[in-house]
Amino acid sequence: MVKVTVITGCAGFIGTNLSLKLLKKGENILGIDNLSSGSERNLKILRKYKNFEFLKKDVSKKIKIEYKNIDKIFHLASMASPKFYQRYPLETLKTNFTGTLNMLEVAKKTKSKFIFSSTSEIYGDPLVHPQSENYWGNVNPIGIRSCYDEGKRVAETLTFEYFRNFKVKVKVCRIFNTYGKFMSKDDGRVVSNFIVQALKNEDITVYGDGNQTRSFCHIDDLLNGLISLSDSKDDFTGPVNLGSEEEIKIIDLAKMVIKLTGSQSKIVFKDLPKDDPVKRKPDLSLAKKVLKYKNSVPIEMGILETIEYFRGAL
Repeated sequence: MVKVTVITGCAGFIGTNLSLKLLKKGENILGIDNLSSGSERNLKILRKYKNFEFLKKDVSKKIKIEYKNIDKIFHLASMASPKFYQRYPLETLKTNFTGTLNMLEVAKKTKSKFIFSSTSEIYGDPLVHPQSENYWGNVNPIGIRSCYDEGKRVAETLTFEYFRNFKVKVKVCRIFNTYGKFMSKDDGRVVSNFIVQALKNEDITVYGDGNQTRSFCHIDDLLNGLISLSDSKDDFTGPVNLGSEEEIKIIDLAKMVIKLTGSQSKIVFKDLPKDDPVKRKPDLSLAKKVLKYKNSVPIEMGILETIEYFRGAL
C-alpha cells in the first residue's frame, strides 16, 4: 500500500516549501488548508504534481480522513504572522487547540507519526539568551500576542499527552524566524516587509530603535531539520529548536536589504509594538547532536535569493 504524508497548512510559507520538497522526492502528499492565510498562488504550484491531493478543510472543525495508509502528519496549520493572528485571535486559538486535537486523533487512529510545528514564540520575551529547550519562557498570557504564544504552548501539551496516554509517535520542533521563497508579500513579518518596501522604494519601517535582534533561518535549512526530525528514532520526541544562531540587529537587516536591492528607501522608526521581544536566538545544541542539524545558507545569500523571488512575485 502506498504511504501518504499529510501536511496541514500546505499552502502557507513553510507548508508550500515542505510539500514541494517531498513531492519532488516522490512522496504522496495530502495537503490540507482552509486558505485563510494560505496562498492560492502557492496551491496552484502544488497542484501541478500528480502525487499531490488537496483537501480544503479547517482543521479546527471535525475532520475525517479516509486514508488508512497515512505514514506521517506534519501539522503546520496556524496563522503565524502577528498581523494576522492579532486580527483573528480566536481563530488562531481554535486552530492551535482544537485543530491540533483533531489532527492528533487522526494520528492516533491511523497509527501515524505526528510532527508538530511549534514556535520560538513560546519563549515570549526571553530572560535567557540564547534559548534552550529547557527554558520555560517569559510569556504574557493575556497580551495581544498571547493567542499565538499560548495557543502553541497548549498544543505542545496536547501533543505530549497523546504521547503519554495513547502512545502516539510524536515529535515537536520549535521554529525560529524563517524566511525564503513563497513568503506572502503582505504577511507583516520583518523580512518580507523590508524587501517589499525596498523594491517599491518606500520608507522601510523599523519598530523601536532597531537594536533588537533576531536570528533568521533560511527555509532550506529549516526543511532539512524538519525532515531529519521526522526520520529520527521514535524515542526522540523533542521539543527541539530549529533556526539559526546567526544573530543580526533589525537595523542592520534593513541596511542589508537596501544595499542588496539597490533601493532608494529611507529608514523610518516607529514605536515598538507591545510584547515584541528584544532578543530571540536559539540554542541549537540538541538539534546538532541528534539531527546533525546545520545552517548552510548565509543570511546575505539567503536574503538576496528572497529578494529575487519577490521581484517576480510583486
